[in-house]
Amino acid sequence: MRVTQTRRRVLRTLTLAGVASLMRPLRAQAGEAPLETTSVRLAKIPGICIAPQYVAEELLRQEGFADVRYVAASAGVGQSEAIANGSVDFSLNFAAPLIIPMDAGAAITVIAGVHVGCFELFGNEGIRSIADLRGKSVGVQGLGSSPHVFLAAMAAHVGLDPAEDIHWIVSADPSVKPMELFADGKIDAFLGFPPEPQELRDRHIGHVIVHSSVDRPWSQYFCCMLAGNREFVRQHPVATKRVLRALLKATDLCVSDPASVARRIVDSGFTPSYDHALQTLNEVPYDKWREYDAEDTIRFYALRLHEIGMIKSNPQKIIADSTDWRFFNELKRELKA
Repeated sequence: MRVTQTRRRVLRTLTLAGVASLMRPLRAQAGEAPLETTSVRLAKIPGICIAPQYVAEELLRQEGFADVRYVAASAGVGQSEAIANGSVDFSLNFAAPLIIPMDAGAAITVIAGVHVGCFELFGNEGIRSIADLRGKSVGVQGLGSSPHVFLAAMAAHVGLDPAEDIHWIVSADPSVKPMELFADGKIDAFLGFPPEPQELRDRHIGHVIVHSSVDRPWSQYFCCMLAGNREFVRQHPVATKRVLRALLKATDLCVSDPASVARRIVDSGFTPSYDHALQTLNEVPYDKWREYDAEDTIRFYALRLHEIGMIKSNPQKIIADSTDWRFFNELKRELKA
């Protein structure tokens, strides 16, 4: 009896060597209007977890984009600012930190969830749970940074007051990273994003308290979501859908051939360590985007941030004003596993 391969099985047999065919011109989808623009700008940050963004260039060109550019930005807050001010058109960014500028009226529209958890909370020997952070010192790049926002939401979820119960340590010297403060024993806990957790494990420093890809409730929600400049999304709906289609196909590629994706993002200068890149690609659940609810992710984190006064708007207002799920819903049907 002949067995028909599913799309998922096909994806798992692909290699990036075969992706050279993606450079061929795209045959327009039946009934799909032409692109309103053939240029798109994406953010470039040090993080590895947004790997789909870094290997999407050929897929974007297949979709008809002749001019694909990566614009340097700092992670989290910097990405949100770049999206809002139009320096970049789209970027994967962390769900919780996106909500704060959206609450403030920034010109950002979230259009999809792309992958589940990548952040990890490390603690010293005296810390075994989030509740143990009461009275402890936690290092962050700055108040309002992605680690600060995520960990504040996590603390509130277990009944801590993040403003009063945690001692937030921000280094006066920006060259001194919180991870190194933790490694030197100068702080009690640290929340990191790839490649930081991989580096700490290699160095046998601290232990993981929360791994957001496996520990509930964090593992039940998207970590990184695709956000676009509001005017780009409004004025270029065809281009927006094609950008998202390319990013979701690139996300599937991270599942089907992580070794080749890791090699590509290193060779392209997005990250220096192949081993850390490959470890990240094997650990982050890139295969969950069809299963998770993007709107529920925004609602969950908005509730946590509203409870602790980090945002003023209720979740429904943020969802109504700053999200557009029509492209994601269409592509979930189109790109069935």
